[in-house]
Amino acid sequence: MARTLTAVFDGSVLRPEAPLDLKPNTRYRLRVEQELARAESENAWDTLEALIGTEQQPADWATEHDHYLYGTPKREEVTDS
Repeated sequence: MARTLTAVFDGSVLRPEAPLDLKPNTRYRLRVEQELARAESENAWDTLEALIGTEQQPADWATEHDHYLYGTPKREEVTDS
């Protein structure tokens, strides 16, 4: 049975943040992932943006998305006369 726990590495030993009910002198397989620190001042939108990232695109990205994504020719600009 797999469980997730949080531990701190002190330079030589992983120290669990909560007591474990494991059998002593028993071999266990561990998967170690670094826990990302949470910024206290971030709101939910900042957190989502950090997870998905952002892309800077040209000003006409919305109207010319086919050109930028698939290489189709740009549309001709329509001007009011």
